Amino acid sequence: MARRIASLRDELASKWASWLTDRQAGSPTLDPNTTGRMLLLITDLLVVMAGPMRREGETTWSAATQLYGRLAALRGLAAGEVVEELQHLRELLIREMADFFVALPARQALPTVLRINRVLDAAVANAVVGYTDTLVFKMFAAEGVLVPIAESVQAAITQLDAIEADFRLLAERLPS
Repeated sequence: MARRIASLRDELASKWASWLTDRQAGSPTLDPNTTGRMLLLITDLLVVMAGPMRREGETTWSAATQLYGRLAALRGLAAGEVVEELQHLRELLIREMADFFVALPARQALPTVLRINRVLDAAVANAVVGYTDTLVFKMFAAEGVLVPIAESVQAAITQLDAIEADFRLLAERLPS
């Protein structure tokens, strides 16, 4: 499953980014390239989470999906919208991998689908945590007014850099 997701990485990220753009899910305070980097990171980490190194990748996956929620808050999304965005990734993944799932022996198909759904469920939960943390922080810092400021955007980009570095370390250890 991990190899198949890896082969679909660019296509998944591109379709996901296109869907976000169609929904006008950006903001002037967050560079679209940052959102694109985040989408690629999530799809890259899906490869790790679908493969034999999923336990080693859990911390990085959690950090990345929480950051996705923080970025969603900075983009001005509502809580339900961050969930909807990750659910769209699930839909894309299932649609693009349908032939893979169908080709698996019956005893493997259901556990495989359940495993990837469990990974995506964790992503949704973590994104909501990141989103909520950002809103709570902003309420205390700005008297309830969520206004993305340059410092919060830069902090998110710095965190994205760190998570990408963590992924690269994981990727070096992935089996071929």
